[in-house]
Amino acid sequence: MQRRLLTTTAALLLTACAQLPHERVILLPKPDGSGSGAVLVKKSAGGDGHLLLAEPYAQADATGSNLTLSRSDAATVQRDYGQLLAMQPPRPRIFVVQFASNSNRLTADTLPVLAEVRAALGRQEAGELVVIGHTDSVGTLEANDKLSLARAAGVRDLLIQQGVAAQAISIAGRGEREPLVASADERAEARNRRVEIKLR
Repeated sequence: MQRRLLTTTAALLLTACAQLPHERVILLPKPDGSGSGAVLVKKSAGGDGHLLLAEPYAQADATGSNLTLSRSDAATVQRDYGQLLAMQPPRPRIFVVQFASNSNRLTADTLPVLAEVRAALGRQEAGELVVIGHTDSVGTLEANDKLSLARAAGVRDLLIQQGVAAQAISIAGRGEREPLVASADERAEARNRRVEIKLR
């Protein structure tokens, strides 16, 4: 039996059997166990049948023109696919630092996060950091785009000063487009004034 692992935001497992056209998709829970997302499984070769998997360990099996829904469990997945799961790269870790209003100055209580990022990067072989700046909705889109990029660049520079290799860091600015907390336009929301540091 040939086994392949597909990695998506929903974390899918696919099994293909050599003797029959057979595929299995199992929807895995998120790492924190809070849910699983969802995936639509469709018949191949022109078939119009489909199944929606929307709960952890929901399972779809396709054999020929048949598509059946069942359920697996954590123990079965670990027994049958544990080696494949162990070969996955570590999931990205996200660290967040906050900023004072309308500036690229970090708040004092978030400065220790940078030391934590540096330590985590040191423990991960071939790790890299993606530093993404965000703003609240105060100001114009153009100004917030520039500010978010400046925030990301500032965090990158601080990490480099603390010994992180520059080539291990990339930056981006999202402006006010991806708020952590929904708010009205021109509203100062401290939780949205942030830089997310993704270690992958």
